[in-house]
Amino acid sequence: MRLWSSTRLTASDVGEDAEEIPAQCALVPADSVAGRSLVIVIAIMTFLAALAANVAILVADASVEWRGDIAREATVQVRPVMGRDLEADVRQAAEVMRQTPGVSEARVYAKSESEALLSPWLGQGLDLSELPTPRMIVLRLDPDNGVDLDRLRMELERAVPNAVLDDHHVFIERLGDMARAAVAMAALIFILILAAMAVAVASATRAAVATNREIVEVLHIVGAADSFIAREFQRRFMALGLRGALIGGGGAIAFFVLAQFIAERWRATGGGEQMEAMFGDFTIGWSGFIVIALLAGTVAVLTGYLSQFIVLRHLQRLG
Repeated sequence: MRLWSSTRLTASDVGEDAEEIPAQCALVPADSVAGRSLVIVIAIMTFLAALAANVAILVADASVEWRGDIAREATVQVRPVMGRDLEADVRQAAEVMRQTPGVSEARVYAKSESEALLSPWLGQGLDLSELPTPRMIVLRLDPDNGVDLDRLRMELERAVPNAVLDDHHVFIERLGDMARAAVAMAALIFILILAAMAVAVASATRAAVATNREIVEVLHIVGAADSFIAREFQRRFMALGLRGALIGGGGAIAFFVLAQFIAERWRATGGGEQMEAMFGDFTIGWSGFIVIALLAGTVAVLTGYLSQFIVLRHLQRLG
């Protein structure tokens, strides 16, 4: 759609001699301050939305891995009781565990190792030899051969009354709740970012319509189809949205690649190992890149169709 820029159009200007006016320009300017500002806003919003989406994916994947690792382990706590031989009880409990189908390994913690487990709460350098410290047995469960934990708990109680089996189900449920809350928060942030982007696009479209109000109204009066006028805005804003989405999506990909590079360098340190154990290695994989690409395409399409919808509503009000 081309309009004459050498003069402001009115209804009387549209006649058989209109084609003699030389200068032409697009209905929606190809490059303007408002257009560049919208590209910047869309780029920032796309970058933040890509971060939120992939952080949610990373947290969900890490949660599945955490719960899988924890579910493959169980612990037996043998408490010291007056009149019983603690070492004999530990050996008896370990023997019961090893004879149970589905338990691939039963590792008995030495007294010093059990005492070391209390260091984070009691501090370092304390003499715990006089304290009645429970002894720990860590069980490795075979995921291919399920173990009946209720039956195992009954057999253990019958053989060693002062032993307690913990399958960590409470911790697994809490960990799952925490991960779901983190994913829900990231999803909420993602939705708010898209809503803010939609508001910015709507404001930019209304500003473009207001700037070209006389031209749009004249075209409407002389019989130009509303869909034809709206498509001009749609094409222009879709191009602006695609440009901003590509910039923001490219920035998000660069961020994750850089984060992965730094994590690999930092992995050898103690802090890096702890961070990797808690949050993963910031590797989003092909699925993360596909999410970013789909997000960029969705942002461009939504930008175009939202602008088209706003222009159509404006033309409908003109009657």
